Amino acid sequence: MVSAREFYTYRLQIRKNTNSILLESGRLLQQFTVDMYVKIETLRLDYFRNRQEEIRADLYQGIVDSIEHGESDPSKIGKRIVLPGSFIGGPRDMRKRFLDAMTLVERYGKPDLFLTMTCNPNWQEIKDQMKPHEEAQNRPDLLSRVFRSKLEHLQKEVVQNQLFGPVAAYTFVVEFQKRGLPHVHMLIILKSLFKLDTVEKIDAVISAELPDKKKYPYLYAIVLKHMMHGPCGELDMRRACMQNGKCKNHYPRSYCTETSIDSDGYPMYKRRSTGEEVHIRGQMLDNRWVVPYNPYLLAMFDCHINVEVCSTIKAVKYLYKYIYKGHDKIIYRLVTSKFPEDIDEIQQFQAARWISPPEAIWRIYRFALHEIQPAVINLQLHLEGCQLIPLKKDTNLQNIIDNDFLSRTMLTQFFWMNAHNDKAKSLQLLYRDFP
Repeated sequence: MVSAREFYTYRLQIRKNTNSILLESGRLLQQFTVDMYVKIETLRLDYFRNRQEEIRADLYQGIVDSIEHGESDPSKIGKRIVLPGSFIGGPRDMRKRFLDAMTLVERYGKPDLFLTMTCNPNWQEIKDQMKPHEEAQNRPDLLSRVFRSKLEHLQKEVVQNQLFGPVAAYTFVVEFQKRGLPHVHMLIILKSLFKLDTVEKIDAVISAELPDKKKYPYLYAIVLKHMMHGPCGELDMRRACMQNGKCKNHYPRSYCTETSIDSDGYPMYKRRSTGEEVHIRGQMLDNRWVVPYNPYLLAMFDCHINVEVCSTIKAVKYLYKYIYKGHDKIIYRLVTSKFPEDIDEIQQFQAARWISPPEAIWRIYRFALHEIQPAVINLQLHLEGCQLIPLKKDTNLQNIIDNDFLSRTMLTQFFWMNAHNDKAKSLQLLYRDFP
């Protein structure tokens, strides 16, 4: 007995000496992967829709959760269709992961580096597995597999090989662009002795200039291919980055003879006016258009890989909310407040949902969408006598009442230890420090 996900995982495998008609179907493969994942996700959502009584018993011990999510009409409490946090990628799941990440900030301080890496469909590992007539966009299985391999390599370089220094904590989120290419956002917190707190340390790991063409020809070519923004602004007002007549990414940047930190705490990377210009997408661009990068990582991965310094605590909440924002969607509708509708979180999640073939493959293969290190433990909180106890339909309730062990939780044991254990009394630890 296998699940639908396991069956399609089996069907989408690459096997030696076997030609898979499915994997050679071009655009039909893209449509197949999306349709099959939509079916898998719909089955999971239907499971939650049909278990609303149990889910509400878990979530709604009071009315606080209802009010926080936009429901103030008492007659509506209990009618809400709930999408619980156990559904990966749902609003509750993303909100929980955001709070877990902010816990790392509380413990280890603000992140030091914000790194973004985007899949390159022209990677040699992808081309080697394609047949002469195939296009990378028609092999989402290869795009997802190779990007996952590159992501694991990136983790090894940053965490194990300590490229930027010993890492105290990190978190990453994998997202998918509208055209389908996967990309990862990674926030890295370095140990206290290795913080990037000086201009020299920043310049040692981040560059925002064109490299020397004669000395580093390979790096020069990759910077031109992956790390040049624009042209936008006065050079091209039709670019996607343009908002209200200005580039939302603030390009072109200003020239700087040396790296500095502005009044808002944002780093101004060294961008010298050398007079050198390069021809990019029909325009001549200079150092002001270079996206900050780490030369070592850029040369190693041959893709767009942006590395920025998080120099101020002001941007911390924005950064973590940005990476845990969930999937993109654009939807609007007109409603009347005279006859308010029941809130259906499952329908709201599905509305305007955009799923690309690489994302469908990624989720079918069950590759990790998020990771956080070190792990964050969620401590239980409940009112006295209101802890949740798992029950089966044929359970004898009297046996549960008589069994003191079943009513124990982390919170009740914390109080018990502080009342009876001499070591706990002497340490006087808070609940969050007790584990």
